[in-house]
Amino acid sequence: LFRSIDDAEPLIVSNGKIEFRNVFFKYKNRYVLRGLNLTIRAGERVGLVGTSGAGKTTLVNLLMRFYDPTRGEILIDGQNIREVTQNALRDAISFIPQDPIMFNRTLRDNIAYGKPDATDAEIRTAARNAAADGFINAAEKKYDSMVGDRGIKLSGGQRQRVAIARAFLKNAPILILDEATSALDSETEVAIQTSFEKLARGRTTIAIAHRLSTLRNMDRIVVIDAGRVIEQGSHKQLLRRHGEYARLWKMQSGGFLGQE
Repeated sequence: LFRSIDDAEPLIVSNGKIEFRNVFFKYKNRYVLRGLNLTIRAGERVGLVGTSGAGKTTLVNLLMRFYDPTRGEILIDGQNIREVTQNALRDAISFIPQDPIMFNRTLRDNIAYGKPDATDAEIRTAARNAAADGFINAAEKKYDSMVGDRGIKLSGGQRQRVAIARAFLKNAPILILDEATSALDSETEVAIQTSFEKLARGRTTIAIAHRLSTLRNMDRIVVIDAGRVIEQGSHKQLLRRHGEYARLWKMQSGGFLGQE
């Protein structure tokens, strides 16, 4: 699925503008994306919405070049991501998945995964920004506490905060959130949502939303259906339009959509 380019260029992200130009993607003889066009302005916060299988996760996987488009191109600040080095592309993006990977190391090591050469002060600042310092300082060995295999000693909310701290530390210009707040209690969700909003400031942000209520403050909501963009606008604009977004909003109890 990958095309290696011998003379791949380094990616220079000066602003963080992202463009999907007529992107098609075929998986197992089925088109998941069909001529998708989407431009995300530098520093804009965009929420992706759609029913299961609409193509939201595929779009993010293509941006991170886990796959290449069947046709079309994806550009960051005018540079085709197929023509830049994989390392440079990954360095430009902070990705917080639904279930962040944790290593059976200390909390300090797990946060520093975002920037291996980080100083102790930088790690602590990132933890504070992610509202993670409270539970870390309450742990017996604080930052030297082990998290257990796959982070088994941490709650879902604590794992999310470690992942957010990693992203603060990495300080990449592009942020991708595959939200997992649906599994958290409401108090934890509110705290983590506040951390997400702090992290998104000044970064080009793409958030896949399963709980639509978390997207109200995004600059723009993009509705994807059958691999195409069918609606876009603010939360209020889309509700007034009485289209697919308004239908999904009414349909869900508590603003939650089935996961892809």
